[in-house]
This record gives sequence, C-alpha cells and structure tokens, in this order.
Amino acid sequence: MSRDDSSTSGDRAGIAAQVSRTLGKRYRAERRFQLYGIVAITLAMLFLGFLFASIISRGVSAFQATYVNLDVSFDQEAIDPERKRDPDLLRQADYRGIVRKSMQEFFPEASGRKDRRALLALISNGVEFQLRDMVLDNPDLIGTRQSVWVLASAEMDTVVKGAVDLDLDESDRRLSDKQVGWISELEKEGRVDLRFNRVLFTNGDSRDPEQAGLRVALLGSLYTLLVTLALSFPIGVAAAVYLEEFAPKNRWTDLIEVNINNLAAVPSIVFGLLGLAVFINLFGMPRSVPLVGGLVLTLMTLPTIIIASRAALKSVPPSIREAALGIGASPTQTVTHHVLPLAMPGMLTGTIIGMAQALGETAPLLMIGMIAFIVDPPTAVTDPATVLPVQIYLWADSPERGFVAKTSAAIMVLLGFLILMNALAVILRKRFERRW
Repeated sequence: MSRDDSSTSGDRAGIAAQVSRTLGKRYRAERRFQLYGIVAITLAMLFLGFLFASIISRGVSAFQATYVNLDVSFDQEAIDPERKRDPDLLRQADYRGIVRKSMQEFFPEASGRKDRRALLALISNGVEFQLRDMVLDNPDLIGTRQSVWVLASAEMDTVVKGAVDLDLDESDRRLSDKQVGWISELEKEGRVDLRFNRVLFTNGDSRDPEQAGLRVALLGSLYTLLVTLALSFPIGVAAAVYLEEFAPKNRWTDLIEVNINNLAAVPSIVFGLLGLAVFINLFGMPRSVPLVGGLVLTLMTLPTIIIASRAALKSVPPSIREAALGIGASPTQTVTHHVLPLAMPGMLTGTIIGMAQALGETAPLLMIGMIAFIVDPPTAVTDPATVLPVQIYLWADSPERGFVAKTSAAIMVLLGFLILMNALAVILRKRFERRW
C-alpha cells in the first residue's frame, strides 16, 4: 500500500470517528431533551393532581349537610289563635318561638337567656321559614305535633363533620363546651344525620353559610352563556366566512386580520371596561344582568371563534370549491352548500372552547356590576344575577368558616362544567372531523 493510500485511509477513519462522536452527542442531547419533556409533564401532572386533591378534599364535605330531627308542636295559639287560616296571619306567626320551644323540650336545662341563644345557634336561621312554608302549604298541621328534619347551623355542621378540633380550648372555638355536649346528646339519640345538600343547588346566596346555594349563579351563568352563544356564533362564523372566502386581499383586510389576532390576546378586564363604558354608561343598560354580561363576553369570545372558524375553512381542500364551481354553482352556493358544512365541526369546536373560556371569566363581569348580592333566581336575561366565577370570588372573600367548603364545592361544579364542555368539543371533532 502506498503512502497516499494509507493517508486516505487514515483520513476516512478520522472522519468516521468524528461523525460517530457527533452522532453520539446528538443522540445524547435528544435523550436529554426527551427526559426534560417527561420531567416537565410529570411535574405538571403532579401540581395539577395536588390542586385537584386540595380542592376536592376541602369541597367534598359541602355536598352533604347536617340535619337535626325536632319534635315540633304547631301550637294553635302561637300560629292562628283566631282560627281564620288567613295566609297573611300565618306568615306573621312566631315560628322562631316554636323552634325554641322544641329545642328546650329536649334540653330543659337551657333555661337562661344566654343558654337559649346558644341552643338556637345550633339550628339554621332558615328553620323558621321552613316551618312557615310547611304551614302555608298544609294548614291542617296547626294543632298537631310533627317530627321534622331541620337544617343545622354551619358551626354545628363543621363539628359533626369533624372539621373542628374539639381538643382546643373553648376560647379558640366558635362553639362552647356546653354546645358541643348538646350536639353529642343529639347524636346519641339518633337525631343528627348527614344528607345530600340540596340547598347547595336550590338556594340563592345567603349570609349564613348553611343556607347559601348556587341556584342564582347557575341560572345566571346559563342565561349569560345563552346570550353569548346567540350573538358570538353567527357573528363569528359570518365574519370568518367573509374574510376567508369573499374579502379582497388588500391592506384593509390585512389590518382587520391583525386586529382580530391582537384582540385574542387582550386581557379580559379590558372588555369589561369597554362594556362598562359603552353598554352601561353610554346606552344606559342595567348593571348585573345576564344581557350585559353576555354582550361583554361576546366581544371577548369573538376573536377566538373567528380564528378557529377561519382555520376550519382553510382545512377544506380547494378541490371541493373547484368541483362545485365547475358544475355551475355560484360562489355563495359553493360556500353555503359545500365548504361550510365540511368546516362546521371545526367551527363548533372553536365555539365550545370560546364558551368554556367565557364560563370561567370573572374580571369583565366584575366591571359591569355582576358582583351584587343576589338571593332571588333570575327569570329572564334582564333580571339581576351573578355567575359561578363571581360567586366563588364572593364566597372566598367571606370570613365564615362554613364558606371554605362551599367555595371549593363551587369550584368543583365550575370545573365539572368546563371539563364537560371541553369533552364535548373533543367528541365533536372526533365524530365529524374528516381527513383529506
């Protein structure tokens, strides 16, 4: 072998070794990158799991409520001494005194004024209204003695559920040792029971934690989303169809597209300020109503729906348009009869995602006054109401211990709706999506 051949062979070996080292370095870098991705996903799942576990552990108890069984005497002299059965008089009867008498029959030692107040503190303030409604629905109860399950107070509820450390000093607890003893006696007699908390879904907001519910917030969210959907979906789809299929390509349409993309990244509170300035201050529309909330959320979700709808229209192959035009269809017929039906699954997916985003928004609705304390459920889009995120904000700001579990329970309900809406978007995409 000549010197040139040996030199060439050595150069090839050196190049091969260098390539091998470079490839090894690349493979190691790729494995590290994959490891970083796995670690990042694992950490994200751990943090998400910790968040869900924290919310569920705090909120699951709110789906049960403590009830106390009382032997209630519907005294004729206390409720209807004139025996007229007049509904106005029946409403004004002293039902609180009837509740107090029923409690004292079980604990006769609570004779002093302070003890009577401490005894009544174990029962919800809404019990007297429960008895009033029972009498109004069935006046024949007057003069009889009935066994009635009534709602316990939030303080008693936390003790029964074990959320209060009874080993603490009496001064560090909301309930005294005497009240804790009364609760123990009621439990021994089988007069305390944990039941599904219907109040959480049937009542409106209340200052008392045990009586506070999500009915107003649920209905308010429903009406607000209905207004948002009725406005954002047709406007967003129409805008996307025009920009993608009919609008000329010039500086004006480019400017519109840039602004739509920019609006999708604008903080939501800016839309709240816009709604406050335009709909309320300029047009004089009422505060804290689903109609104004829906208008504000429509402005916020429109960019998302337009962008998703344009992407769905772009995914339709040009051959569909060319075939329709080739057999004599007009451009409008091509879009409405062929392109739009094929793009509709993607449009619906984008709309549902936009609605899920609107459901979880709080800041823009705070700006238009939907933070009001609302007890009566709305019956129309022009009635005062609140929404789930705002209700969570209000309960989280309440100092009473009973609202801690209610806040987490409301978060669980909101997350359930969001997961349901996102799952629906995935199902629609999987069900109707076509691969070209």
